Amino acid sequence: IVSWFSKWVIIPVFDFFGNFISNYGIIILLMTIFIKLLLTPLTLKSYKSTAKMQVLKPEIDKLNEKYPKQEDAMKKQQAMMNLYQKAGVSPMGGCLPMLLQMPILFAMFRFFPASIELRQQSFLWADDLSAYDSIIDFGGSIPLLGDHISLFALLMALSMFFYTKLSSAQMADGGMPGMKFMSLYLMPIMMFFICNSLSSALSYYYLLSNIITMIMTWYIRKYVVTEDKVRAA
Repeated sequence: IVSWFSKWVIIPVFDFFGNFISNYGIIILLMTIFIKLLLTPLTLKSYKSTAKMQVLKPEIDKLNEKYPKQEDAMKKQQAMMNLYQKAGVSPMGGCLPMLLQMPILFAMFRFFPASIELRQQSFLWADDLSAYDSIIDFGGSIPLLGDHISLFALLMALSMFFYTKLSSAQMADGGMPGMKFMSLYLMPIMMFFICNSLSSALSYYYLLSNIITMIMTWYIRKYVVTEDKVRAA
């Protein structure tokens, strides 16, 4: 799936914009916007499912109060499934569209470091988009981190943190504290360590993707998939 998406979508779009624009930072920006627009149906489906779960939260809380004992777990599960079926909600409805986007993230992970067109191409503070953009050099190697700090990788991790925080604030329940801690803190830190020594174009793409997703999230939740509309439906 990753190879298919790279061959038939990423490379043609990248080459198409490259025929008209010489600045590869702008090309990556336009390509990111194009891919986000392409994924809009999946994004809307995910947000609608999340909004439905948010609307159902009071009903879910009532079921948790009605069946507090461990031995009533099966009854509570059956009651919840009946509630989901009545409201036309799938508990996994918000996750599946996002999982379908994972091959795209992996495709980008392979595409940018291997793209020879990006070699020696500068953008903003990055002198070479095919390599990391070092803003701090330590003069020696630090385990896991290396001998530098990449600004694009750092900004990407921060954008990932804020996007996760924005998303978790809209979830139907708090979920497990451990999972929330992992998604909110550990994942951005891990992504920073992974991308710190990789292509700055890759970190730049992930940064743009997170920023555009946050803007889309705000717009969709304010004007398209509002709680009042979902509740009425």
